[in-house]
Amino acid sequence: MPVTLAEAINRAAVTFSDRGISNARLDAELLLRHVLRQDRAWILAHIQDVLDAEHQKVLERLISRREKREPLQYITGTQEFWGLDFIVTPDVLIPRPETELIVESALRIASSAASPLIVDLCTGSGCIAVSLAKELPASRVLATDRSENALDVARQNARKHQVSDRIRFFHGDLFEPLDELDIRGRVDIMVSNPPYVPDGLLCILQPEVRDYEPELALVAGPEGTEIHQRIIKAAPDYLKHHGSLIMEMGIGQAEKVGQMVRASGAFHAPDILKDLAGIERVIVAKRT
Repeated sequence: MPVTLAEAINRAAVTFSDRGISNARLDAELLLRHVLRQDRAWILAHIQDVLDAEHQKVLERLISRREKREPLQYITGTQEFWGLDFIVTPDVLIPRPETELIVESALRIASSAASPLIVDLCTGSGCIAVSLAKELPASRVLATDRSENALDVARQNARKHQVSDRIRFFHGDLFEPLDELDIRGRVDIMVSNPPYVPDGLLCILQPEVRDYEPELALVAGPEGTEIHQRIIKAAPDYLKHHGSLIMEMGIGQAEKVGQMVRASGAFHAPDILKDLAGIERVIVAKRT
């Protein structure tokens, strides 16, 4: 039965709300915009138009996926980060607004460097590396990840935003693929949004995260800070004098990660930055 755009949005919103999905109406509208390849202004201007049968079928398939709690970003294949549109697939963690704190911090630090060398560990979709390369035309970025599939997505994003000539991607665990390069003591800024979910807490995360996002990019180990510890231990060998390490952390991890930084003896007292929700989210430590 034919429906108008308004009816299509309303029906999808009710379905999503019944499944416990927050922002149900917004998700419904975004799916319709994705199907029609139109912006919000166009949708509002044509809200009483009848949705043609082919588009209705496509929309119903996407609604079925979303009501199973598949993330909207995997359905549409995109997510905005730092004002840029990033390709996302189930092989990468969905970029989140709080991670922009890493970019903000790195840009403040990079303002004092003519052509900074930046290392991005656990790059995933490449959102941090690409954003920094876009903002810092004179920079060089080296990015690593354990997932070759994730690196394929990151390379696509680098090409999409025309910075692939200044980012080199390496497959491997943290620093391991960088050993072939002569960069010890030369890195200006090291950034990372590492896995930080403790093993036992994955099961209590919302279905969109628990059932769909890559476990490799989420879970760190029993404590959730194991990857942070490895980075803190190895980073001083790569950072130059007064180079900076910037990492994202999970809720309640700031004190422990801060203690790790201080115990290493290789950094000045770290700064802890809060996200918009007031959560201590990012740690910034300067090499002595």
